[in-house]
Amino acid sequence: MHWFGPTPETVATRAEIDLRVGGRYTIAFKSPDGEQNQVGGEYLEIEPNRRLVFNWAFHTTPERVSRITITLAPVAGGTELTFVHDRFVDLQARNNHERGWNAFFQQLDRFMEAV
Repeated sequence: MHWFGPTPETVATRAEIDLRVGGRYTIAFKSPDGEQNQVGGEYLEIEPNRRLVFNWAFHTTPERVSRITITLAPVAGGTELTFVHDRFVDLQARNNHERGWNAFFQQLDRFMEAV
């Protein structure tokens, strides 16, 4: 909730998580211009401390489901995170998500530096 958004001014307003295979999640956030967004999906694979796979769709376009895979691996001095977002409906969706995730991960970097 502290870093989820493409800008520091984006505010996560709600996060509901049922972390089990078949469980669902919803994340709502508000952009600086007041626009409300909500994403959600279902957890497909869970390997604690190693791998998380879930589908992803904005509530405004529930038919445009993609998939996210997060893998964590120990490395000297920390943890390596591999993030793959795939199964997009078209190239524009892929490009839009790439821009968005790049901004999100910049926010995560800032948050981790401050912790």
